[in-house]
Amino acid sequence: MHILFIGYGKTSRHIAKQLFEQGHQISTISRSAKTDAFATHHIQDVQQLDLSGFAPIDWVYILVSPDQSTVDAYQHTYLDSVRPIVKALEFHPVKHLVVVSSTRVYGENRGEWVDDDSVIRPNDLQGEILLQMEQAYLAAYPDRCTIIRPSGIYGSSVARLQKMAQSMTTYPNLHWSNRIHIEDLSYFLAEMIHVEQLESSYIVTNNQPQPLHEVLQWFQQQMGLSVLKVESEKVTGKKLYATRMEKIGFELKHQDCFRGYLELMQ
Repeated sequence: MHILFIGYGKTSRHIAKQLFEQGHQISTISRSAKTDAFATHHIQDVQQLDLSGFAPIDWVYILVSPDQSTVDAYQHTYLDSVRPIVKALEFHPVKHLVVVSSTRVYGENRGEWVDDDSVIRPNDLQGEILLQMEQAYLAAYPDRCTIIRPSGIYGSSVARLQKMAQSMTTYPNLHWSNRIHIEDLSYFLAEMIHVEQLESSYIVTNNQPQPLHEVLQWFQQQMGLSVLKVESEKVTGKKLYATRMEKIGFELKHQDCFRGYLELMQ
């Protein structure tokens, strides 16, 4: 198959390499030059996307991301790009479209359990924009589109968490969150082409929600720092459970995020 990646960052690279090794032809669209020999790279602005000169495209992965987390950046990157992408793909025999979104579309923020069948109710404008993007792609490709909602992706760097551990002596409350290793996320996305009947969406996470302060305390212990204290028992965040991922029998290679963090620190 000829597989196109719209947006080519770390996750896309992991997926593309696996698919190339399976014998697929890989093309990519990004804003800057790429050099991986296993793909043909094109520099384009997705808002002006032109795929007229491309060989017939069979499968598409969309992994775009904004430079900032502002509402305007989300609107421009996620939602305003839908129409030009759909139009550019119009004359290609696309069998399936995979769109990477975010668990931000789930607005729960009191430690609730959330799974693939939970009602989607964003609690901020960025989450609402992501949901509108999902709905637009699903409308354009009914029965041929799958939305992926990963939790916090780790496995490339621990610099941000180390910086937080160094600077924080207290944490305001109990904040629940989940994680997914970049290799597990990439492997799941690559394996989707072998799944006969895909669902319209999947949460992709480790099914092991943890309070964020415990993660920071672990880093502080590894770094020989004083351990922070939690200021209140107020609960925020959400506990994610990937029911559909589990249903198809997908198994994570990285169950323990602390082992992954330790490898990166070493």
